Amino acid sequence: MSASTGRPLPSKVTRTRLYEQVAEQITAWAAEAGLRVGDRLPPERELAVQLGVSRATLSQALVALEVVGVVAVRHGDGTVLVRPTTASISQAIREHADRLPDIHETRDALETKLAALAAQRRTDEDLAAIEAALDAMAADIEAGGRGVEGDEQFHAAVTAASHSALLARLMLEIGPLVRESRLESLAQPERPRASLAGHRRIAEAIAAGDPVAAARAMHDHIDMVSDVALIRDDA
Repeated sequence: MSASTGRPLPSKVTRTRLYEQVAEQITAWAAEAGLRVGDRLPPERELAVQLGVSRATLSQALVALEVVGVVAVRHGDGTVLVRPTTASISQAIREHADRLPDIHETRDALETKLAALAAQRRTDEDLAAIEAALDAMAADIEAGGRGVEGDEQFHAAVTAASHSALLARLMLEIGPLVRESRLESLAQPERPRASLAGHRRIAEAIAAGDPVAAARAMHDHIDMVSDVALIRDDA
């Protein structure tokens, strides 16, 4: 309360970061240019020059737009519009940031248990599916991609190997939120290779039939991938 008027003081001013401003500019330009779903944005180098920003700032903006579901950044195909929007991108980014701690806690609770159960219940077919996911992620990373699809495939294979229908249903429920955090995590420098290494440790524990080691490896992996820089206040 203000001592002089008795009225509530104004709320804290939210600082809009440069990449958020760039993300807003990109969506405004896409609307003005009449871009439709499936249309590609100009190449990153060209966009950066047009907007007068560094490639690093532009990349942050594109990741933010991908996280909130406006674009898809496809290796070898550029950046594609998947959902035009007139809503505040900055607000969407901050709502995403607010969800991250809950996503981390929920993933840790569910996926550490899933990994432990997978170590106890996996079949030869389950192990083959896990290895196929690792191979797919590794191949995409080697080709210059981020390994997003292979990452999703790996976690789905571990979930399937748990043979727990209810836990699998819960994972399906939080799937869109997990994808938000996955996209952001795998956009961090060197994160795809670190994530792949974490996956391999989980897979080794599951193959060895060691539920304690599998749960620990999954917990460590989720802790690592939940450390994202894009939405920090000092980013």
